[in-house]
Amino acid sequence: MFQKVILVGNLGRDPEMRYTPGGQAVTNLSVATNRRYTDSSGEQRDETVWFRVSVWGKQAEATNQYLSKGRQVLVEGRLIADENGNPKTFSRQDGTTGAAFEVSAQTVRFLGGRSDAESMDEFPGSSSMPESADDIPF
Repeated sequence: MFQKVILVGNLGRDPEMRYTPGGQAVTNLSVATNRRYTDSSGEQRDETVWFRVSVWGKQAEATNQYLSKGRQVLVEGRLIADENGNPKTFSRQDGTTGAAFEVSAQTVRFLGGRSDAESMDEFPGSSSMPESADDIPF
């Protein structure tokens, strides 16, 4: 069997990187996907769905280095479920229960342009940002 999820969205906050006790890098991303649709009464509606994304290894280091809040990304990976195959649940501060969609990323592609505030000096010898964490030499 096979499962794959593809997300295109924007980072809701800056990436957070840490290292496992075994020394492997892991970066956590918060990705928002949006869609606009017309409901049955003819009104335009906007819907945002949030995903927690874990990126591992050298790709984790690259995403932490080059991405920031608001950047658009394409993530390919697999959904992480609880032991029953359901989305992981959590309790909100108001006591209600929510579901968290978690994705373990295989590939992260950097989409959109860099903000004007960023300097090209961050990428020596390059006129643009790498398209993907896979494009960064290590």
